[in-house]
Amino acid sequence: MLITLYSTEGCHLCEQAYGLLKDAGLQERVQVVDIAFDDALFSRYGVTIPVLSIQHSDSSISELGWPFDAAELEAWLNSNGIN
Repeated sequence: MLITLYSTEGCHLCEQAYGLLKDAGLQERVQVVDIAFDDALFSRYGVTIPVLSIQHSDSSISELGWPFDAAELEAWLNSNGIN
């Protein structure tokens, strides 16, 4: 399952979120999406990034917004079937 990290260039919080994903060994499963180039994404996430998102096979979406730590990330991943 692919994890989307909504981000933008120069966002230090986004870098921290990516670091937590990397520490969890998930960097190969992360797609970083820069919201600056998409008006709809910028409107939705402009003041809340970083946001993690997983789209499930039934088209439901689970999101985790900042702030979160390693324990909260792990709990969110587990609740979404990612170990």
